[in-house]
Amino acid sequence: MSNSSLTSVLFVLLLLVGLAQLLGALFVKLRQPKVIGEILAGVVLGPALLGRLPFFAGVVGSAMHKSDVLDFIYWLGLLLLMFLSGAETQQLFTREERREVGWLTIVGTGLPFVIGLVFGPALIRPSLEGPNGNKVSLIIILAVGVAVTSVPVVSKIFSDLRILHTRFARLVLGVAVLEDIVLWLALAIATAAAGKQALDPKRMFTHLALTVAFFGLGLTVVPRIVKRINKAEFNILAKSSPIGYAVAVLLAYCALAGALGVSLVFAAFLAGFAVVHKKRRLFAEALDSIGKVSFAVFVPVYFAIVGLKLDLIRGVSWGMMAVFILGTCAIKILSVSLAGRFAGFRGLDLINLAITTNARGGPGIVLASVAFDAGIISSQFYTTLVVAAVLTSQIAGAWLDYVLRKGWPLLSPVKSAPSLDTAPERPSATA
Repeated sequence: MSNSSLTSVLFVLLLLVGLAQLLGALFVKLRQPKVIGEILAGVVLGPALLGRLPFFAGVVGSAMHKSDVLDFIYWLGLLLLMFLSGAETQQLFTREERREVGWLTIVGTGLPFVIGLVFGPALIRPSLEGPNGNKVSLIIILAVGVAVTSVPVVSKIFSDLRILHTRFARLVLGVAVLEDIVLWLALAIATAAAGKQALDPKRMFTHLALTVAFFGLGLTVVPRIVKRINKAEFNILAKSSPIGYAVAVLLAYCALAGALGVSLVFAAFLAGFAVVHKKRRLFAEALDSIGKVSFAVFVPVYFAIVGLKLDLIRGVSWGMMAVFILGTCAIKILSVSLAGRFAGFRGLDLINLAITTNARGGPGIVLASVAFDAGIISSQFYTTLVVAAVLTSQIAGAWLDYVLRKGWPLLSPVKSAPSLDTAPERPSATA
C-alpha cells in the first residue's frame, strides 16, 4: 500500500472513530442507545450527507473501494462484538423463572419465526433478493428478522438504566440468549443455502451437518475442553498474557470455522462462550481490557461502516420499510404478549416485556450485515433491516426510561417476595 493510500485510510478511520464516539455520546445524553449514534456517524459520512461533497466522496470512496484495511477492521469489529457477546452469555443463564423464560422463548420467539417461515413464500419479492439469494435463504432471513432480540443492546440499556439486577432484566436477557443461539443457527443455514439456485442436496447436507455439529460441540463438549486447557499447567500463554490467550482462542475458532466452511460470526460467538464457560473471573480482567479497546475503536467503526453502507437515496424502499417494520413489530409484540399471558403476566408487565424483546439492536444489524455480505439480500432489504433494528432499539430504550421516570414497576411484585423491579432512586428535581 502506498503512503497516500495509507494516509487516506487512516484519515477515514479518524473520521469514523471520532464521529462515532461523538454521536454515540450525544445519543447516550439523550437517553438513547449508543449504537444508534455510531450508525448515524456512517450515515453522515455516507452518500446521504457529507458523501455528496466532492472531497468526502473522493476520500471515503477511495478508502472504501481501493483498500482491504477498512474491510478487515469492519470484520474484526464484528467478530469482537460477537466474541464479547458470547462471553456475556454465560452470565445471563439462570435457573430462576424457568417457566416464564420457557413460555417467552417458545411462544414469543417461536411463533414469529414460524409465521415468517409460513408466510415468507407469499411475501418474497425480487426486490428483496441479492445476487446470491434464493427463496430458501430469503425466507429464513425474513423469519429471523421478525423474531430476533438483541442481547448486547438490551444489556447496555439495562446497564445504563441501572436495572441489570432486576427480575425483569433476568427474564428478558434469558429469553434473548436462548433465542439468539437458535436464530444464529438458522442464519447459518441461510448462508449455507446462499448462491445455490439449484440446491445440491448432498453438498447442502454436508454443510449443514458441519454447521450443526460445530454449534452443538461448541455449546457442549468444546467449552469443557477449553476450560481444562485454561487452567492447565502447560498453558504458559494464559498465565503470562491472558489477553493474548483469549484473542488466540478467538482466532483459533475462526480459523477452524473457516476451514470447515462455517460462518466466522458464529465461531466468534462460540469462542467467547468457551473462554468464559461459567468462570468469567478466570479471564475477567482480560475480557474487560479487550472490551474497552473493542468498544472504543473496533465495534464503533463496525457500526459506522454499517451506516456508511446504507444508501438512503437510491437504496431505500419506503413502502418496503413501512410494511416490514409495522408488520414485524406487530407480530413480535402480539406474540410476546400472548406468551406473557401464558406465563402469568398481565397489564403493564406485558407491554414492558413486549416492547423490550422487540429491540433487535446488534443481532438485527449483524443479521443484515451477514446476509448482505453473503449476497442473500438486496441493498433495499439491508437498509430496511438496519433501520428496523435501530428504531426498535430506540423505542425500547425510550419506553423503559419513561416507565422508570414515572415510578412504575417493570414487573408486578412476586407475592412471596418483594420486587426489585421498580424505578431506581433518582435525584429530585430540586436537588
